[in-house]
Amino acid sequence: MKINIVIIDKKGKDQLYAPLVEHFKKIAKPFAQINVVELFDKEIAKAQDISPLAAQASYSRALKKQWSPSYTIALNPSSRELDSFEFAKLLKDRAQVNFFIGGAYGLEEDFVSQCNTTISLGKITLSHKLVKVVLMEQIFRGLSINHNHPYHK
Repeated sequence: MKINIVIIDKKGKDQLYAPLVEHFKKIAKPFAQINVVELFDKEIAKAQDISPLAAQASYSRALKKQWSPSYTIALNPSSRELDSFEFAKLLKDRAQVNFFIGGAYGLEEDFVSQCNTTISLGKITLSHKLVKVVLMEQIFRGLSINHNHPYHK
């Protein structure tokens, strides 16, 4: 199984959360290959200075470049929240899953509507660096549930 996390986020030296992301990639290897793709360019930076709508449009253009035939999940704060067992069902029996995370202004409704489903990690606002860690932990927990691994208990 292959899982891609595609996120609008500045690349950089993240000494606090990057080791946790790498940890979850490593322990998930028996179940899935997990890739994190961080996207941020001059177009996105300029668009964010113009307006929230321009920013969302630039996110969609960047994220679409990473689109592939797979099961697609957009993270959207106004979507439904799942428990870990419901989350695990999203991963079950899939060859590839792509998670898409927008930038500071969220995702365009048109982009969200093209995804297979949307989920929310909660109503609180989290930094993009922390969202990656929380999502990685839930992915590993979901994989553990699906493979009867004791981690989730």
